[in-house]
Amino acid sequence: MPSNEPKLTVVGAGLVGSLLSLYLARRGHTVEVLERRPDMRRETLDAGRSINLAISTRGLHALRQVGLEEEALKHAIPMRGRVIHPVKGELAYQPYGKDDSQHINSLSRGWLNQFLMTQAEATGRVSIRFRQRVTQADVSAGTLTVLDETTGETREVRDTVVFGTDGSGSAVRQALQPQATQEPLGHGYKELTIPPGPGGSFQMEKHALHIWPRGAFMLIALPNEDGSFTCTLFLPWKGPLSFASLETPAALEAFFQEQFPDAKALIPGLVEEFFARPTGHMVTVKCAPWRVGGRTLLLGDAAHAMVPFYGQGMNCGFEDCVVLDALLAKQQDWEAAFQTFEALRKTNADAIADMAVENFIEMRDSTGDPRFLLEKGVEKVLLNAFPGEFVSRYSLVSFSRVPYRLAYEVGVIAGGIVAELSQGLKRPEDVDLDAAAKLIRGRLTPFMKEHADGFRPEG
Repeated sequence: MPSNEPKLTVVGAGLVGSLLSLYLARRGHTVEVLERRPDMRRETLDAGRSINLAISTRGLHALRQVGLEEEALKHAIPMRGRVIHPVKGELAYQPYGKDDSQHINSLSRGWLNQFLMTQAEATGRVSIRFRQRVTQADVSAGTLTVLDETTGETREVRDTVVFGTDGSGSAVRQALQPQATQEPLGHGYKELTIPPGPGGSFQMEKHALHIWPRGAFMLIALPNEDGSFTCTLFLPWKGPLSFASLETPAALEAFFQEQFPDAKALIPGLVEEFFARPTGHMVTVKCAPWRVGGRTLLLGDAAHAMVPFYGQGMNCGFEDCVVLDALLAKQQDWEAAFQTFEALRKTNADAIADMAVENFIEMRDSTGDPRFLLEKGVEKVLLNAFPGEFVSRYSLVSFSRVPYRLAYEVGVIAGGIVAELSQGLKRPEDVDLDAAAKLIRGRLTPFMKEHADGFRPEG
């Protein structure tokens, strides 16, 4: 390694930190990763604080760049749409894309994190040290004070380039900007499990994300490799129907029987799991700056934590790694690379954070609404009737690498077109395609032409 090679320290060995260290190692750097938790490959960590991953185009592209996409997909289950569970009545299916080729993938967060750590270490250039808590950081000097929680000893890591990938509660961000904006959601979440059926069979549709929308709250379920489903209950913290109101087994069982009777029948460990597992918090983090000179850079949730309702938190963090890697390929100056990185990513991170909150409202309030279902049907008709001309926000976010900010703006235009064409319709297939063509070519096409350069992916 050249004598002027900077020392690199990644704080946090979660999904983004592990992938980032792999990207940096591939560039020939030696990387030390400091992780506060024990090694999850050797010790079982506290359960209940992890929402299943929905990995889509952006995340898969990031894995493809380091040769890991194929192995990850072996452990993933394609989810081609949503299955909506009303309190009473028929289930409703809403496809995610124009056909089954457009799908998102359910993947175990724990498996992927362990896989990435192992692959990073296999480069021979990445050293992951566990139970290492950063207690203080001088972000301008590149100095970290680190407590080894196994030995109780404190040491200093000096003259290093620091990458803060230590999550929404980032110690690196706290040192960089103590007053960063954090917007807590008024809801918490609790994980529950639908076990496999006989012989490891799936007790519900395997290739779907299941949603029980109930207005102010909802339950979702994602499939796992072993035939089980990880369910997540999202509830307000306080109120008549809230975590505060479910303080006894009787109250919990009555609530599930009233609101989610079909799910209750499939969750034999409902009471035990509910009261044994912690209740998770969700927060949106918007902050600036993400960097100090060429010494410190925030990525992933440390820079832009978002609520999980668009399934893009990890995908966005992985895209951070792709964009930074492309910048480092072009220039040797760390400060210039960090500055350009923030300029490219900040506006897009803010856009997907806003879309995630909006999608929460859609999932819990709208997915069971007949008007919403009609408009989704019209959207699918337009996607197939006008390929390349009509695009939806969801398809751009999940099935492309178009910058999130443009996806957001396209969504406003496309959503307006769909709403206008749906007026007075009874069935999606009756949509007036001539009127659709005029609206698409009058509103959406000019916008896409004007921003043609922006539709090229970042990185």
